[in-house]
Amino acid sequence: MKTTIVSAALGALALGVAFSTPAAAADVTACLITKTDTNPFFVKMKEGATAKAQELGVTLKAYAGKIDGDHDSQVAAVESCIADGAKGILIAASDTKAIVDQVKKAQAAGLLVIALDTPLDPATAADATFATDNLLAGKLIGQWAAATMGDKAKDAKVGFLDLTPSQPTVDVLRDQGFMIGFGIDPKDPNKIGDEDDPRIVGHDVTNGNEEGGRTAMENLLQKDPDINVIHTINEPAAVGAYQALKAVGKENDVLIVSVDGGCPGVKSVTEGVIGATSQQYPLMMAALGVEAIKKFADTGEKPKPTEGKDFFDTGVALVTDKPAAGVESIDTKVGGEKCWG
Repeated sequence: MKTTIVSAALGALALGVAFSTPAAAADVTACLITKTDTNPFFVKMKEGATAKAQELGVTLKAYAGKIDGDHDSQVAAVESCIADGAKGILIAASDTKAIVDQVKKAQAAGLLVIALDTPLDPATAADATFATDNLLAGKLIGQWAAATMGDKAKDAKVGFLDLTPSQPTVDVLRDQGFMIGFGIDPKDPNKIGDEDDPRIVGHDVTNGNEEGGRTAMENLLQKDPDINVIHTINEPAAVGAYQALKAVGKENDVLIVSVDGGCPGVKSVTEGVIGATSQQYPLMMAALGVEAIKKFADTGEKPKPTEGKDFFDTGVALVTDKPAAGVESIDTKVGGEKCWG
């Protein structure tokens, strides 16, 4: 059957695109709401949702803000999905606390709401969460960095390139997970910035993009030009950090670790820009989410979490060409076979 594509603007900030087979268009509608439509992670998420929706005969409407942190457009997207009579919403929330009221409104209207990648705050506000174990992703790169540095880890100068000032859950989990893995006491594990370990040079935010990563790295270098370990929220931020370091001749003096596992990021590991990255699988998250909405529409059944966890774990693997003792990893050849973007 021929696929139809319908586009509609949502205000000035969000874009909705519908994918369906004509015969099924009136039956089940699902919404995908991501943080941006430029980050390769969310591009792949949209591809996964689109392919699964077409396979199942579900109408998919996709929305995204201009930048990470564009909360207002996500609120507008939820409102649009409710008005359109959607059966469910898949959302990677920019502000995991502020979106909860809109999520409750959607649930009251009978929609299934599934958080993708980024748990809501509280996580129970969503009907289900399909995500990487982001705390584990952070721990893996923290453990690898500590093992790679060896005895020098106890005197490291560590910087954190985080996401946004609102500290969405995915940001907190990766940041605090890195600390735990590296051997830093995170104090309150639900909060960024209350730690008192003298090895921490500071935190800055990147909005998850290269320009933000470059600026944040420049800011941390001003605090301490001898910084030698950088945790980055994602690979675009990591590339920006590397560019800032290279501009001052320090690209070989700083160990950069990250989370994502996109094909450009795996290539950055191969080239030595990033030392190690935790690979996640956005296509799987989105495809499973569409399946869950279709099942909910057909049977009323809600998805169940992975046994022993409060979310459905879509997997994570550490990618590096410099394996460290005691830290399980895959090399960039294997990571390249599993990558996205």
